[in-house]
Amino acid sequence: MAKTTAEHHGFPWKHLIGFVLSIVLTLFALWVALYTDLSVTWILIIIFGFAILQAALQLLMFMHVTENSTSSNLTSRVQIGNILFAAFVAIVIVIGSVWVLTAGHAKHDKHDEPKTENHGGSHDSEEHGSH
Repeated sequence: MAKTTAEHHGFPWKHLIGFVLSIVLTLFALWVALYTDLSVTWILIIIFGFAILQAALQLLMFMHVTENSTSSNLTSRVQIGNILFAAFVAIVIVIGSVWVLTAGHAKHDKHDEPKTENHGGSHDSEEHGSH
């Protein structure tokens, strides 16, 4: 007990290191997205990799996942279940968001294609021709 109270009175080096590493990972992801000539697929793979690293880093540095607890075995199982459920929810949100955004762009790109069905005249000439 004396050790935990002594840790709270000192400088939070663990939190500072976690914060700085999170910023560095974010800046690396930004640099990859803006200043490399990689394909979009590789940029997304690298950004997702940095995001997974950052999530693990934040769990270890800020959420105290690795701290030993004096609680029962049931409590540790519940904590592991909560972590797995949170990871599942995060993965579903990220994959769902990417799916929705890419599906929206695919539909939007389809509308930008030139129409080749109407060879007899354009829609604009029909509107302005009869007044």
